[in-house]
Amino acid sequence: MACATFTTANAQNSNNQPPIEDETVDFSVLTLNVDGLPGKIFVFNVNADGPMSEGSERISEYLASKNCDFLCLQEDFNYRWEIWSRLFAGYNHDDWSGGIILEEKEIDFAHLQYLKFECDGLNAVWKKNITPRRHERVAWNKSFGKFSHDFDDIITKGFRRHEVILPDGKEIVVYNLHMDASSERDETKGNDARDREARQAQWVQLREHILDNMDERPIVVAGDMNSFYRRDDIKTVFIDAIENTGKAIVKDAWVESTNNGLYPEVGSEIIDSETLDNILYISPKGGYGLKLVGFEMDENGYKHDGKPLGDHYPLIAKFHIFDNSSSQESSPNSIINIDNASQSTFDIYDLNGIRQTGDLAPGTYIINGRKVVKQ
Repeated sequence: MACATFTTANAQNSNNQPPIEDETVDFSVLTLNVDGLPGKIFVFNVNADGPMSEGSERISEYLASKNCDFLCLQEDFNYRWEIWSRLFAGYNHDDWSGGIILEEKEIDFAHLQYLKFECDGLNAVWKKNITPRRHERVAWNKSFGKFSHDFDDIITKGFRRHEVILPDGKEIVVYNLHMDASSERDETKGNDARDREARQAQWVQLREHILDNMDERPIVVAGDMNSFYRRDDIKTVFIDAIENTGKAIVKDAWVESTNNGLYPEVGSEIIDSETLDNILYISPKGGYGLKLVGFEMDENGYKHDGKPLGDHYPLIAKFHIFDNSSSQESSPNSIINIDNASQSTFDIYDLNGIRQTGDLAPGTYIINGRKVVKQ
């Protein structure tokens, strides 16, 4: 299970990950906004220079050529069948939620403020040797911009969560998502406060969903986040907040492979290699972890006649799955005895991520980053 045309990542071996001499690849993930909006919505030019039908078929050819195991697609709206045209032979996909198609007789022009398309533009595609177990679609609780601010609230943006089994029997969880956008014009004018508020709420909603559903399986979070670390506090709201529960370690593939493991600070200068798209990966403590083996933004390959096929470039990551419990002193579900006198030496959380400071009742806890049972 590999992905063609890859550069090897210089990711640091953090999280006590065991060394991999042959850099074994268990699976690869590609994320891409396929730029599938129609040219116009009403009289609004929203995507006049988009790939449209012919360009979407070229995007499909590109996706098939990369031979990746799991594809996370966003803005897969009006050119769904063109995008799927070169993939059906080797891949399966989840449910398409439809395009942005307007029939004048169906529009209530007196109440356009309530207009909202049910489609989310999200579609996951996986190789036929991967077995889907469970799929969930979730809409964002908060969004902004109906006929302005990039029209985010005219569609039902959100995320999709996929539980899948790889050919070797290992299981992973993949989130595919699309967050609210900000235009460069609004950002330059300082008119993007409500866009940033919406994105922050979406990061919090995503975080809570991940924590509520986390088990021993590793997690990949991929998509068009419309977020830069320099303008959205992703580190505090998402990464640090998850890690502070003691449940998991969170990493960003771009940060680890390209930015020397350093997260840009809010308000810092623009970094040319940072994009609005991300691939994050989460290793539950006491479960199975992920090691980044390779990462690239395929700027050179994603072109036709020297021009980009769409308005985003694909991000591709390769991962190795390792047993995160092997680097610990005990098994994933150790049975230990803790007397109240020695309890202060432990960093203890319940399974909801709430820190425990008083006497512990018998039960299961996360103690010093390990899932254990107190008798």
